[in-house]
Amino acid sequence: MEIKPARLQGVHTLSSVKRGDERGYLIRTHCSDAFAGAGLNDRWMQSSITCSALQGTLRGMHFQTEPFGEIKLIRCVTGAVWDCLVDIRPGSPTYGQWEAFELSEENGAALYVPEGIAHGFYTLTPEVRMLYSMSAPYSAPHASGIRWDDPDLAIPWPGAPTVLSERDASWPTLSGR
Repeated sequence: MEIKPARLQGVHTLSSVKRGDERGYLIRTHCSDAFAGAGLNDRWMQSSITCSALQGTLRGMHFQTEPFGEIKLIRCVTGAVWDCLVDIRPGSPTYGQWEAFELSEENGAALYVPEGIAHGFYTLTPEVRMLYSMSAPYSAPHASGIRWDDPDLAIPWPGAPTVLSERDASWPTLSGR
């Protein structure tokens, strides 16, 4: 497993060798030794899978507030997404900046996302499944977000969303939270 720092402070990209034969393939999704060696969290309290049926589905930009801030390990296991992160940590050298990555079943890439980073994605294919591991349990009162189309962030999404929840459409801007 190869772990590299991304541009946003504390974010890392993960790549694993895809090993395959006539049966299919195997990709290592987590290795405690590799995470510990990179100084990253290697304990996960909860894992979840999201399923998005339609291409053009946008989910985000989500995070949890303290005391339920969470580190996330994010991977696309079926299909492909344009995955976007926004640093919302006041005082961070990358505060207010965004960074995007293509995650897909094909490339096997994953993201390590620290607390204080808002996360969202846009499905590039139909039938997308995303696997999340989180360092803290889900807490509905602490679930929050920022607008996916915040004009100050000017994120160039791959297209207009064809599916967007009312909740995700109603988050405040970063400066308005």
